[in-house]
Amino acid sequence: MPFTPPAHLPRTLGALRSSEPAAPRSVKAEIRDNLLAALRAGTDPWPGILGFESTVLPQLERALLAGHDVVLLGERGQGKTRLLRALAGLLDEWTPVIAGSELGEHPMEPITPASRRRVTELGDGLPVDWRHRSERYTEKLATPDTAVADLIGDVDPVKVAEGRSLGDPETIHFGLVPRAHRGIVAINELPDLAERIQVALLNVMEERDIQVRGYTLRLPLDVLLVASANPEDYTNRGRIITPLKDRFGAEVRTHYPLELADELAVMGQEADLVAPVPMFLLEIIARFTRALRESSAVDQGSGVSARFSVAAAETVAAAALRRSALAGEPHATARPVDLESVPTVLRGKLEFASGEEGRETETLTHLLRRATADTARARLRGLDLTPLTEAVSQSPVRTGERVPAAAVVSALPRSPVLTEVARRLDAAGTEDPGPMAAAAELALEYLFLTRKLAKDESDDETVTYG
Repeated sequence: MPFTPPAHLPRTLGALRSSEPAAPRSVKAEIRDNLLAALRAGTDPWPGILGFESTVLPQLERALLAGHDVVLLGERGQGKTRLLRALAGLLDEWTPVIAGSELGEHPMEPITPASRRRVTELGDGLPVDWRHRSERYTEKLATPDTAVADLIGDVDPVKVAEGRSLGDPETIHFGLVPRAHRGIVAINELPDLAERIQVALLNVMEERDIQVRGYTLRLPLDVLLVASANPEDYTNRGRIITPLKDRFGAEVRTHYPLELADELAVMGQEADLVAPVPMFLLEIIARFTRALRESSAVDQGSGVSARFSVAAAETVAAAALRRSALAGEPHATARPVDLESVPTVLRGKLEFASGEEGRETETLTHLLRRATADTARARLRGLDLTPLTEAVSQSPVRTGERVPAAAVVSALPRSPVLTEVARRLDAAGTEDPGPMAAAAELALEYLFLTRKLAKDESDDETVTYG
């Protein structure tokens, strides 16, 4: 989305000098000043970043205050890219650039021969444009086919054909890093970058010059270089070469959410649910994801992405929407029966340990049942479900994908304990039978998992508890 700079901002070098007499700051000094201002004001410099408040963010803030280039190390789906993109919020909202300059140079500090010549010719009349902070963040996904020309630059044959000599610095077509001058360059999955390409970044990070086709162009580039990578003991695709690793001032390890509440918060922020999903079902998904991260059957070097829990929540909501359409319900509300779609649909998002071939679905089903039991135990702790057990033993309750919520509710016994179950599972106070049916299903499934009730599954996709 393009941004329009405010009309009151200076439009010539002379007007800029009058309004901003101080020398321009480097991008790292700019980030340091804005981060300190946010910390002193008590505002959150990292909107949308969850679960890193006491672990990753303090380390990252220290690195930025020190003016270090940073590499984030962590397994897939830990929010590394989101964290890198949040860095743009620490830049000034608007910054002046020489109008038409290829590298977005500051009008008071031109670095290319062409811009210096224009400043000499035009003086205070040099036209000034303004660049929004979002335009100063550049992101590149490292792929094996990335070339030095993409990152650094190459000789432009068109400019050579115009009559300029091959050694003329103005024949260079600049790559991504020089074009990010006075901004942030983020390289995702840095180890995937071929080692010979990583070598091209060495001079940029330390000496701040560019070497292209046998000649060196000294440019005082002003960039913050940040990168993400999987830990070296996981990826077999490549590594960060030692000289480049040495040039990063800080390595910050990321992690998956440490607390259940953080896992739920990530789902709440990221999941796009097409139907209401009760909070206790999201809690089951969160516990299920955490159980997968602790399971020896899952390859923990690969990790279990936070995208897994988000996709699981969206899958459950979609299953509820489909079920409501098939059952002719006017409103869709997810129920525990919709959790059955998660293992089969999301199995491909996981990498299992060797020796687990053929047991993947069995493992997922077992861990999902354990997460269901743990959630029900936590939510219904201290509640005596014996009256419900006895009532259902006398009058079985039928549910399933083809059974509408209203039919489930009408089949439930009239018992005070169900009123308390509904209250604890946030299903009370609504005329929609969906939440009550979902709450009752969880209680019945918990009684089955704790061997208090039997559960019969029929070929017509219905389930009878009795």
